Amino acid sequence: MQRVAILYDASQAVLSTFALDEVLNQVLEIVRDYFHLQSCSILLLDESTQVLRVRAHFGDGVPPGEDGVPFGQGIVGTAAKARRPIYSPDVTSDPRYTGKSKGTRSQLAIPLMVRDEVVGVLDCQSSRPDYFDDETVDLLTLFAAQSSIGLQNAKLYSMLQRRAAQLEAINAIAKRTTVELDLKELLDRLCVQLPTSFPVGQVSIYLRDEEGDLILRSEKGTLVGGLKVGDALPDGYVHTQPGEGREEVCLPLVSFGEDLGLMVCVGTPGETFLPNDIQALESVADILATATQNARYVDRVRQLALRDGLTGVFNRRHFEQKLMEEVTRAARYGGGVSVLMIDLDRFKNINDEFGHMLGDDVLRAVSNIFLRHLRKVDVVCRYGGEEFAVILPATQGGSAAAVADKLRRAVASAQFACVSFPVTVSIGVSEFPANGITRDDIVRAADAALYQAKESGRNRVCLASSNYGSERAAAPNA
Repeated sequence: MQRVAILYDASQAVLSTFALDEVLNQVLEIVRDYFHLQSCSILLLDESTQVLRVRAHFGDGVPPGEDGVPFGQGIVGTAAKARRPIYSPDVTSDPRYTGKSKGTRSQLAIPLMVRDEVVGVLDCQSSRPDYFDDETVDLLTLFAAQSSIGLQNAKLYSMLQRRAAQLEAINAIAKRTTVELDLKELLDRLCVQLPTSFPVGQVSIYLRDEEGDLILRSEKGTLVGGLKVGDALPDGYVHTQPGEGREEVCLPLVSFGEDLGLMVCVGTPGETFLPNDIQALESVADILATATQNARYVDRVRQLALRDGLTGVFNRRHFEQKLMEEVTRAARYGGGVSVLMIDLDRFKNINDEFGHMLGDDVLRAVSNIFLRHLRKVDVVCRYGGEEFAVILPATQGGSAAAVADKLRRAVASAQFACVSFPVTVSIGVSEFPANGITRDDIVRAADAALYQAKESGRNRVCLASSNYGSERAAAPNA
């Protein structure tokens, strides 16, 4: 009766906490102190893989490896499948024994069950054969039943805490999307935040580009193996990476029926995504999709504010802002920056003879010629009327003059529908710091060079001099 009373008190101690690790440690301490075992392990069942994995252990015996014990195999797996204790008085003559400890002679495996469902196994081992008598087996079985309730309570409490943390994270993410309009910053913050509230070790976010291809935009964590994004994966598809023991869930980013991209979450080793986890991640994906769509709308509005409505190239406001940035960068890191001021020759004649609508077509065609013959880093702007401005980052005067002459020749050789005479341009070139150290100085020098090109006969390129005048750099043969 004394052992039963002690065991009752011990069971109450197990039920006094909701922390899973504390419950496991309490169970092992009681087994070690009251039953004087060589070693003992608590294995919990991974429902997704049907594998029993060691969660806590003490003693000299060697616990099962990281791969765990398959349901129904070995003495431990057999006890789980049979839903009753399995006792082996001498493991050396028991073919079911699959342990690695040479010192183990007797083994008792007791399933941990809640409502007739196995949640784990209490694996008790001794270095003495036939160590467990009937009374000890009964007491350990009774204690295992109480421990099962404690484990289940701790598991439920842990799930509630996990769910509460996830709901708090979802709320924080939703709030962040209302104040963060920079898409890259938003994606980076999300990738950092998710692993703190979800069983996620690595997050990757892919967004579709204009051609519909998935492009990695943000990533956090270390991924062994990894997703081949080119593979066609169904929505919400969950699979385990071979040899990694890490689950991977792929969630589509869809807003108003538009497929925007994919969020890939890779779990931590040994952890599985519960249904509640996936539901919460789906909520995050929905919020992210809406935020991505909103950020794109905002970016489009910004772009419209910086674009010329007629030609589609940047406007003067963007030119002034961008030139200031490039001058600052060149002053700090070197490399220079050049400016081309371009004017269509005798454009008034085109409007007077052929009408303003055809004049607008010529402006659009000329801007497209510039875009085709320049680098992606170069900035083409409509400065006003028939005048354009081009920023050439990391380009000095001689190279800039060569670029300008290439543009001049491209326009002169182009065919413009319904225009009976050649369309040409005059170009003035200036550079930082040779022609000025401020934005206004550089523009003023390029404008003076453009004026010189017009005065010299048009259809030519002039390079500004160091005193903000100009000198002739290139002229047509015709």
